[in-house]
Amino acid sequence: MDNASKLQALLASDPLRWRLLEVVHSLALPDCWIAAGFVRNAVWDHLHGRAPGMVSTDIDVIWFDPLRCSHEEDKALEARLRKLDASVSWSVKNQARMHVRNGDEPYLCATQAMNFWPETATAIAVRLGKDKSCEIAAPFGLDDLFGLVLRHTGRFAGEKNAIYQERLKTKNWLATWPLLELASNPSNAG
Repeated sequence: MDNASKLQALLASDPLRWRLLEVVHSLALPDCWIAAGFVRNAVWDHLHGRAPGMVSTDIDVIWFDPLRCSHEEDKALEARLRKLDASVSWSVKNQARMHVRNGDEPYLCATQAMNFWPETATAIAVRLGKDKSCEIAAPFGLDDLFGLVLRHTGRFAGEKNAIYQERLKTKNWLATWPLLELASNPSNAG
């Protein structure tokens, strides 16, 4: 079974994550995904032999609409999501505006914006398609995620390395998932 099929099966067997995918899907937002820790933590927990459980971090919802890219719009969507499910903490970011905060050229879509995220295993998103199947976006692939490799992406090797180092310290990933390996060779970082 390839990694994409493994991820789809893992999420389909996790009632909480699947329900949250359905909640986000119900908003019918353009180019909308649940990303980052929602996916990463599920896989790393699974690979550490842990049963599916509560989602321990914010649920990062990304979407893309250049005509609705205000901070207030994202906050209103977070409020809608809280009304649909208040059991988790929602974080909504329209990627059409995030390039300004990140010092990048404008992004073309939500999944293209993921190319500018700090780690390969974090730059992964999922959503339910029209047929309710699980779609995956992973610009750096799924090998690092399933290989338990923590690797920075391109600019986080150089000019943004301090951000990556701070994330390593504050996220405490290596202690939470002791089988993780910190990549020594960033050549696959994109």
